[in-house]
Amino acid sequence: MKVTAVAPSNIAFIKYWGVIDDMLRLPANTNISMNLSNLLTTTTVEFNSSFKEDEILFNGKKEENVSSRAIAQLNRIRKLANISEKAKVVTENNFPTSTGLSSSASGFAALSDAGAKAAGLNLSEKELSILARLGSGSACRSIPDGITEWKEGNSSETSYAVSLYPHDYWDLVDVVAVVSVSKKDINTSEGHKLANTSPFFATRLSLINKKVELLKKYLQEKNFTAFGELIEAEALEFHAILITSTPSLLYWFPQTIRVMKQVKKWRSEGLAVYFTINTGQDVHVLCQKKDAEKVAKFVEEIDEVQQVIINTSAQGARLVAAHLF
Repeated sequence: MKVTAVAPSNIAFIKYWGVIDDMLRLPANTNISMNLSNLLTTTTVEFNSSFKEDEILFNGKKEENVSSRAIAQLNRIRKLANISEKAKVVTENNFPTSTGLSSSASGFAALSDAGAKAAGLNLSEKELSILARLGSGSACRSIPDGITEWKEGNSSETSYAVSLYPHDYWDLVDVVAVVSVSKKDINTSEGHKLANTSPFFATRLSLINKKVELLKKYLQEKNFTAFGELIEAEALEFHAILITSTPSLLYWFPQTIRVMKQVKKWRSEGLAVYFTINTGQDVHVLCQKKDAEKVAKFVEEIDEVQQVIINTSAQGARLVAAHLF
């Protein structure tokens, strides 16, 4: 059976960094994110007994099967479904890959959703979130709707994402400023292993649960100012951990800092706008819908910005009828 899924990338308001189990991708802390409407991966999967080997085409290019995380995910699906058929997978992103925009989140969410259904599985949202997490940790957050919470858990069965609020709950807008499409020199999976080398990591973990509860309060109240102040401070704290690891992880480009400084300048002039950044160079500029047009125009006018992608809160992974092959 051939099945296609579309899944969104997501932006973490409270980041996760460090894992307590590398194989199971169990996060060191609970985290909260929002699915993004215009950072999408579309994936078509077919299992067929006539296929001699797995074939994966990503953005038109054939992926090597050796050490492929996608093949490992297909193997997990085959094991769950008790099948042995090889698969053909065609997947496309509509946004830059490996630049810190969480392409692995949308990619493994889409692969897990389409792959599970193509293998004959009927998984619950919780089960699908767990499966996606095994492929890429943050992919579990792209399964449920809207604003999601990934529970840290202490086992594979207790670590998954749930929807805190549906995608139409609040009129948040994320204006993504793409400052470079260069790929990261150290991928996120490798970076997680360095978390404990930062002298400030233990302090971060000791305070993180209080921060999670505060963010939930601000989300419930729709208090944009308190929300924005928290997520911007969280982004800076998060990158302080990265910068002080051994070896240091410095994902920012000069262009990244330029956008950050502009956001602070606009805010000092009365515009309600805040930034956050994942493990990469591109900047997420958060505002409310009433200011979105103005913010997008301001971001576009920054010389160092190559592309602007405007997002609202999005539905999680879902199946669609149009296949890629």
